[in-house]
Amino acid sequence: MNKDNLATYFKRISSFFARGGSIGRAVIFASLSLIFLVFLYYFIGMGVIHKIDDAVDFQPSQSNPGESKTIAMAISLINREVNENGWVANDPFFMPGYLLDNMPNYQQGIIYAISRFAMEMTDQIGRSRGSSEVDSDLDKASGLLKYPGTTWIFDLSTSIAPTASSEAQYKSAMRSLASYNKRLAKGAATFDKRADNLQATLRRFTADLGSNSAAISEHLARSGGWGIDSKSDDIFYSAKGRLYAYYLLLKELEADFKDVVAGKELSSSWNLMLASLKQASRLNPLIIANGQPDGAIVPSHLASLGFYLLRARTQLREIIDILEK
Repeated sequence: MNKDNLATYFKRISSFFARGGSIGRAVIFASLSLIFLVFLYYFIGMGVIHKIDDAVDFQPSQSNPGESKTIAMAISLINREVNENGWVANDPFFMPGYLLDNMPNYQQGIIYAISRFAMEMTDQIGRSRGSSEVDSDLDKASGLLKYPGTTWIFDLSTSIAPTASSEAQYKSAMRSLASYNKRLAKGAATFDKRADNLQATLRRFTADLGSNSAAISEHLARSGGWGIDSKSDDIFYSAKGRLYAYYLLLKELEADFKDVVAGKELSSSWNLMLASLKQASRLNPLIIANGQPDGAIVPSHLASLGFYLLRARTQLREIIDILEK
């Protein structure tokens, strides 16, 4: 379309609204008002919904004698993110949470860490020396926590029929964990507090942190130095969510394995490891900058998080080495 045709096109539109008089002005006003209201709906809604809940003093609901404190923490974390804060990673386009970025990645990072712990409970701690039958509640919870966090009640990529949402699956996992803990208190379930079980669990956590560190390192090598990019905040908040959940879970795991920790004189090393995870959990920049790791003007928040992650991983490996002796 050339300039003359474009000018003619806009003149016709202006003429149409001029002939319409008050009706044309009403249409314009209504259209602009609708756009403004939609903007307010999303903008205000995002502000109300958005929450990076990284309280390091978060406490689980009170557990009964004989129950696992780590399981109680896992239940409380799932409940907080799904029921209290509201799960936003699967919000459809007509909800303000659809436009959020950091909170969904953070929440999914938390659930991922809990799912790793649930796997260890199923494979190691929740059974006797790996030869007994897998606990049904732990097995169910472990499977449900692997469910994608972005699935709404409809997933048109697979079917037009309604499907189970992420929240529904995580709530079901929470109920299974609670059922296990109740049976544990009654002596009808296993929580094998052996040093080799703790060692195996920490080794899995360490491997996961190594994978997370590799993702950060790869992104820094590929994209670092430009200040801001669209992926840095995703990686940052996903890793922060994992580290935060690991911090809370490992704090309670120390209490569950208190005899092993005391017998191996691990308290000092354990506290140092928790301190590193705690510092990583507290990182909360206003904007995630992705400058050079040694940049003097633009910082690299991914590099800062990666430092605490690697330090915690090294400290976990030291604890594993002590447990082997």
